[in-house]
Amino acid sequence: MRHLPYFCRGQVVRGFGRGSKQLGIPTANFPEQVVDNLPADVSTGIYYGWASVGSGDVHKMVVSIGWNPYYKNTKKSMETHIMHTFKEDFYGEILNVAIVGYLRPEKNFDSLESLISAIQGDIEEAKKRLDLPEHLKLKEDNFFQVPKSKIMNGH
Repeated sequence: MRHLPYFCRGQVVRGFGRGSKQLGIPTANFPEQVVDNLPADVSTGIYYGWASVGSGDVHKMVVSIGWNPYYKNTKKSMETHIMHTFKEDFYGEILNVAIVGYLRPEKNFDSLESLISAIQGDIEEAKKRLDLPEHLKLKEDNFFQVPKSKIMNGH
């Protein structure tokens, strides 16, 4: 994982429709090409970092990279939960993500409740780690200074 921090951006696409509905934890999903272009040594698991939508504010986030064993996915995915309440969905917008650290490997769960509990624990741990000075400085990285011309739908 020598590639951390890892910066990527891509258009938000519809995911599996589970984040908000089943888990109460909305996620923004990257298209397959963004997932396929991850460095080979970025292992599957749960990571934390910073994210922004378009040229909007930068917020703390957690991201799951992998197969989501609980759901037995056949495609590797990258699902980002931004720690901010958005007024509306932002499909089609550009999601900017800086992955700065690793929390844990992905694993299977014996119930939806235990999965939700683990995700909530990941969120709390990420919040703490992102307050560390070495991570906090990445919130201001030039990567997030996206020119307005690169933003879709006027955001």
